Amino acid sequence: MIRKLTTVCLVVLMTFTSLMADGMAATRKKPQGPSLPLIRDAEIEGLLRLYSRPIFKAAGLNPSAVRVYIINNDKINAFVAGGQRLFIHTGLLTRTKTPNEVIGVLAHETGHIAGGHLARLGIELDRASVQSIIGTLIGVAAVVGGAAAGQQGATQAGQGIVIGSQGLAQRSILSYQRDMEASADQAALKFLKATEQSPKGMLTLFQVLANESLASMENADPYLLSHPMPLERIRNLELEAKKSKFFDKEDAPQLLLRHHLMQAKLAGFLQSPQFVFQRYPSADKSLQSRYARSIAMFRKGDNKNAIPLIDTLIRDVPEDPYFWELKGQALLEGGTPAKAIAPLKQAHTLLPNSGLIQILYAQALIATENRANIRQALNLLTLAKRTEPDSVDIYKYSALAYGYLNDVPRAELATAEAALMQGDTALAAEKAKGVVGQFKHGTPEWLRANDILNFANKE
Repeated sequence: MIRKLTTVCLVVLMTFTSLMADGMAATRKKPQGPSLPLIRDAEIEGLLRLYSRPIFKAAGLNPSAVRVYIINNDKINAFVAGGQRLFIHTGLLTRTKTPNEVIGVLAHETGHIAGGHLARLGIELDRASVQSIIGTLIGVAAVVGGAAAGQQGATQAGQGIVIGSQGLAQRSILSYQRDMEASADQAALKFLKATEQSPKGMLTLFQVLANESLASMENADPYLLSHPMPLERIRNLELEAKKSKFFDKEDAPQLLLRHHLMQAKLAGFLQSPQFVFQRYPSADKSLQSRYARSIAMFRKGDNKNAIPLIDTLIRDVPEDPYFWELKGQALLEGGTPAKAIAPLKQAHTLLPNSGLIQILYAQALIATENRANIRQALNLLTLAKRTEPDSVDIYKYSALAYGYLNDVPRAELATAEAALMQGDTALAAEKAKGVVGQFKHGTPEWLRANDILNFANKE
């Protein structure tokens, strides 16, 4: 679910400077430049883990070491950059017909990681922030796409984005060699065979993109710019893919349903209500149609109709934590946090290790302004740090919770943590300095306040 930085679920993060590859050192400057549309969502991330984990294991990679990021962009695209970091556009998720198509692309990109194809980009890229990587790739795509289409303005705009993204384009992020692409294709076939999955989805998607590239470069998908697809390559891939004994193996019905639910969620949050109601008319009683419509209704403030529709989803699939999560979010954003607690508690019960759900649940508890609820919220936020260590929201809501409890020192320390993660070292130092003397010497709080001060003084 997409939130507006006041809820948790699917989130379009309009500023994503808290997640840096080089840890605290990357917070030395305040975030500047254009915001980047990264999405966080427990359901979609869980599905992508389900898609990718077998592939990563087959490639000899530690699934927990590979970070997958979702970019809110309707173009079909996926790429790897900065070590074991894989980026996926929402366009790839919404425009694919089957899970197997997404899995095929994930297998191909995993081939680049396993093959060490990014080693030539050097340590600078490994240390680059996620914001810089995405900004550079967007800029390079604009330069190449604008030039191909004869659009001078687009080319100049793209060059500006690149300059504003630490000049990583000079590392030629998008200059994939054809032999690397062929190598990644072969690796993908190997991984898919090892996991007993069909290569048909990868082949189908690549054929579609190759045909689009023949038609026009104008408005071309970024995948065409970063992954050149000559027909000869497609033919060779087809010959090898059809040798697989799993070529005609279809996706499991339950997996296909989850894929459709993911697409419905993205439509509900990212598209206009008019689009949603046309794409998912009320005559369509499927789970995915009701899911999309209920999201669109709650987004436009129509909880009177959204909540009963969500309740039908819960009635039909009560074990789905994300339906409970949606109901909780709708009630919370609708101004009734007390009513949101029960569904969010159930979502947490069904999915106890989801940091994003823990944060949303904590937010609802805090919003009730009940001291008992607030203490429970702080426990949830502490748990959320295990899986969401880079979440600024954990510290923002912790500061709010401690404030309600009149625990000013801890509220100020949490504010300092949030400021530091957002790159505001001046505010972080100010808050830490003001409370360091209020903690007992040697306690975790005292140590953390001193850490923040020592770091800020080096700037």
